Amino acid sequence: MALGLAIQLSGVDSAHWLKSFLIGNVIDAGGQIFIRSLQLLVVPLVLVSLICGAASLGQAGNMGRVAGKSVGLYLLTTAIAISMALVLAMVLQPGVGVSPAEMESTFVAKEPQPIKDTLINVFPINPVAAMAEGNMLQIIVFALLLGVALAKAGAPGERITAVFQDLNEVLMKLITMLIKLAPLGVFCLMARLFTIVGWEQIAKLLLYFLTVVIALVAHAALVYPTLLTLLGRVNPIRFFTKMREPMLVAFSTSSSGATLPVTLRTVEQRIGREERSGRLCSPAWCDHQHGRYCDYARGSHGLHCPALRH
Repeated sequence: MALGLAIQLSGVDSAHWLKSFLIGNVIDAGGQIFIRSLQLLVVPLVLVSLICGAASLGQAGNMGRVAGKSVGLYLLTTAIAISMALVLAMVLQPGVGVSPAEMESTFVAKEPQPIKDTLINVFPINPVAAMAEGNMLQIIVFALLLGVALAKAGAPGERITAVFQDLNEVLMKLITMLIKLAPLGVFCLMARLFTIVGWEQIAKLLLYFLTVVIALVAHAALVYPTLLTLLGRVNPIRFFTKMREPMLVAFSTSSSGATLPVTLRTVEQRIGREERSGRLCSPAWCDHQHGRYCDYARGSHGLHCPALRH
């Protein structure tokens, strides 16, 4: 942040080597490589983790109970997120007095799909195509179905599950290797961001920006600690201390998918949750978290600015 602000405040033009070469080439390349190195793991990690988690829970007979609690928690936190966003939007009224022409935005809101079509599209016609396109919901459904089938297939299922468990260990080792690049990758991402985002752009969207930030901070400071204390019987301070690595990666990359490998590694190795529960819930929760950010953004009068994602 300091480097980016220093270059921006120095007043050098875009043709200067500090911006064109250092930021535009070297640092930007480093940040993009870091994000890609995390994203390349998302699809195989979601698939393998969910298959292992569903197979383990299916064998133990806990699949329905864990899935029911998870879905209930997702619905509860989604309702809270939407309600908080709408209340803050009505109170602060971001975007009032700002002309859409001033925002120079090409964003066009999509018409919501009917519930029937949404449910149908969750089930993949071709799971390989779903993986190639990165359709996370379809991948999750396929992985859960395959995991349950492995749990009910007896000895053949146990042999195949063992292969997926070994593959999961290999993927976790690969994550550990890539996480060593995190300090450098985060440095590159933040330096470039604070170099290219001008104060003018920030000032135009300041109220909207603050609305989203207030909603996110309130969720992290009020909702999560309450749920951790009442439902999880976990000390919120200790939890957030151990989860600081995924939180920092999420903040710097603005990608729930890129953060998933770090989250799984932290949940299994630092938080100490049961592996089969973490492998089942974390990938689905990751996809849900992206939707919650969208709930805040949509609830705040719908002004769109990609820079706010960072």
